[in-house]
Amino acid sequence: MILTHDRILKLIKKGKLKIEPYDESAVGPASIDLTLAGQLRVFTKKREIIDGGTDYKSVTTLIDIDPVKGFVLQPGDLAMGITVERVTLPTDIAAWINSRSSFARIGLMSHITAPFIMPGVSNKQVLEIYNAGPKPIRLMKGMKICQLVFQECRGDAKYTGVFKDQEL
Repeated sequence: MILTHDRILKLIKKGKLKIEPYDESAVGPASIDLTLAGQLRVFTKKREIIDGGTDYKSVTTLIDIDPVKGFVLQPGDLAMGITVERVTLPTDIAAWINSRSSFARIGLMSHITAPFIMPGVSNKQVLEIYNAGPKPIRLMKGMKICQLVFQECRGDAKYTGVFKDQEL
């Protein structure tokens, strides 16, 4: 079952679901908006062949988003970002990261793969941001970049894998 506005607010107020920092105005009818932090990982060599299983950090560089100019993502380019918000899920709720409709309409995919967030996770969300449109798109620190949709699970589970403490 997908959680709606009132249920999301109730779980946050009870402390069962945590979004830090929390802005109540970010809660929509059945989701919550998350914002882009101030750094991105960009690929260093565009034509280099990458073998599956390659550590992404070895083929990218960490950059700061210019506070005035932002970062311009060119058509066909991929950058990795991370949310400002730390999301802490209880063991009976999972979440899905989705692009916001306003960005989808200009070709920006705020999360292209692996949108599922396991129950019990407590971390910031790494985003694979892709420009599928025909024009460059400016990314700014603090922009509402994606939304989370919460889903109740039958039973409890807790993610303990390699990305449980993920970073950019």
